[in-house]
Amino acid sequence: MPIRIWPRNSTTRFIDDDRIEIDFNTVERSIRPIALNRKKALFAGSDAGAEHWATIASLIETAKLNGVEPMAYLTDVITKIVNGHPNSQIDDLLPWAYAEMPDAKAVA
Repeated sequence: MPIRIWPRNSTTRFIDDDRIEIDFNTVERSIRPIALNRKKALFAGSDAGAEHWATIASLIETAKLNGVEPMAYLTDVITKIVNGHPNSQIDDLLPWAYAEMPDAKAVA
Protein backbone atom coordinates (compact mmCIF):
# COMPACT_ATOMS: atom_id res chain seq x y z
CA MET A 1 0.00 0.00 0.00
CA PRO A 2 1.54 3.32 -1.00
CA ILE A 3 2.16 5.95 1.63
CA ARG A 4 0.08 9.06 1.12
CA ILE A 5 1.98 12.28 1.67
CA TRP A 6 -0.34 15.11 2.67
CA PRO A 7 0.30 18.58 1.32
CA ARG A 8 2.13 20.74 3.82
CA ASN A 9 -0.62 23.34 4.09
CA SER A 10 -3.29 20.84 5.16
CA THR A 11 -1.36 19.36 8.08
CA THR A 12 0.27 22.50 9.41
CA ARG A 13 -2.45 25.03 8.79
CA PHE A 14 -2.98 25.46 12.55
CA ILE A 15 0.53 26.94 12.83
CA ASP A 16 -0.37 29.87 10.59
CA ASP A 17 -3.95 30.34 11.80
CA ASP A 18 -4.38 30.58 15.58
CA ARG A 19 -8.18 30.06 15.28
CA ILE A 20 -7.67 26.41 14.37
CA GLU A 21 -7.38 23.96 17.25
CA ILE A 22 -4.67 21.32 17.23
CA ASP A 23 -6.76 18.54 18.75
CA PHE A 24 -9.61 16.73 17.02
CA ASN A 25 -11.82 16.09 20.07
CA THR A 26 -14.79 17.93 18.58
CA VAL A 27 -14.77 15.74 15.50
CA GLU A 28 -14.15 12.58 17.50
CA ARG A 29 -17.09 13.35 19.80
CA SER A 30 -19.37 13.99 16.84
CA ILE A 31 -18.62 10.64 15.15
CA ARG A 32 -18.61 8.58 18.35
CA PRO A 33 -22.34 7.69 18.18
CA ILE A 34 -21.85 6.40 14.64
CA ALA A 35 -18.99 4.16 15.74
CA LEU A 36 -20.98 2.88 18.72
CA ASN A 37 -23.97 2.11 16.50
CA ARG A 38 -21.71 0.18 14.15
CA LYS A 39 -20.42 -1.89 17.07
CA LYS A 40 -23.95 -2.57 18.37
CA ALA A 41 -25.13 -3.58 14.88
CA LEU A 42 -22.83 -6.60 15.06
CA PHE A 43 -25.47 -8.18 17.30
CA ALA A 44 -28.45 -7.49 15.00
CA GLY A 45 -29.15 -11.21 14.59
CA SER A 46 -29.08 -11.51 10.81
CA ASP A 47 -28.01 -9.71 7.67
CA ALA A 48 -31.53 -8.35 7.16
CA GLY A 49 -31.63 -7.18 10.78
CA ALA A 50 -28.31 -5.40 10.33
CA GLU A 51 -29.59 -3.66 7.18
CA HIS A 52 -32.70 -2.46 9.02
CA TRP A 53 -30.52 -1.30 11.93
CA ALA A 54 -28.28 0.63 9.55
CA THR A 55 -31.29 2.30 7.90
CA ILE A 56 -32.75 3.46 11.20
CA ALA A 57 -29.35 4.56 12.54
CA SER A 58 -28.73 6.55 9.35
CA LEU A 59 -32.11 8.27 9.62
CA ILE A 60 -31.50 9.15 13.28
CA GLU A 61 -28.02 10.57 12.69
CA THR A 62 -29.15 12.48 9.59
CA ALA A 63 -32.02 13.98 11.58
CA LYS A 64 -29.57 15.10 14.27
CA LEU A 65 -27.26 16.64 11.68
CA ASN A 66 -30.21 18.60 10.26
CA GLY A 67 -31.30 19.89 13.66
CA VAL A 68 -34.40 17.70 13.89
CA GLU A 69 -35.29 15.82 17.08
CA PRO A 70 -35.06 12.13 16.00
CA MET A 71 -37.94 10.70 18.04
CA ALA A 72 -40.39 13.38 16.90
CA TYR A 73 -39.17 12.99 13.32
CA LEU A 74 -39.56 9.20 13.23
CA THR A 75 -42.95 9.38 14.96
CA ASP A 76 -44.26 11.92 12.48
CA VAL A 77 -42.84 10.14 9.42
CA ILE A 78 -44.18 6.72 10.43
CA THR A 79 -47.58 8.28 11.18
CA LYS A 80 -47.66 9.94 7.76
CA ILE A 81 -46.71 6.66 6.03
CA VAL A 82 -49.40 4.71 7.92
CA ASN A 83 -51.97 7.38 7.03
CA GLY A 84 -51.24 6.94 3.32
CA HIS A 85 -48.54 9.45 2.40
CA PRO A 86 -48.12 9.11 -1.40
CA ASN A 87 -45.01 7.27 -2.61
CA SER A 88 -44.50 9.94 -5.26
CA GLN A 89 -43.79 12.48 -2.47
CA ILE A 90 -41.44 10.33 -0.38
CA ASP A 91 -38.68 12.94 -0.69
CA ASP A 92 -40.78 15.24 1.53
CA LEU A 93 -40.21 12.84 4.43
CA LEU A 94 -36.41 12.91 4.35
CA PRO A 95 -34.73 14.63 7.33
CA TRP A 96 -33.39 17.63 5.42
CA ALA A 97 -36.79 18.35 3.87
CA TYR A 98 -38.48 17.80 7.24
CA ALA A 99 -36.22 20.39 8.89
CA GLU A 100 -37.50 23.03 6.46
CA MET A 101 -41.16 22.36 7.20
CA PRO A 102 -42.63 25.13 9.41
CA ASP A 103 -44.82 22.76 11.46
CA ALA A 104 -42.12 20.10 11.88
CA LYS A 105 -40.99 21.39 15.28
CA ALA A 106 -44.52 21.32 16.69
CA VAL A 107 -44.75 17.53 16.44
CA ALA A 108 -44.12 15.48 19.57
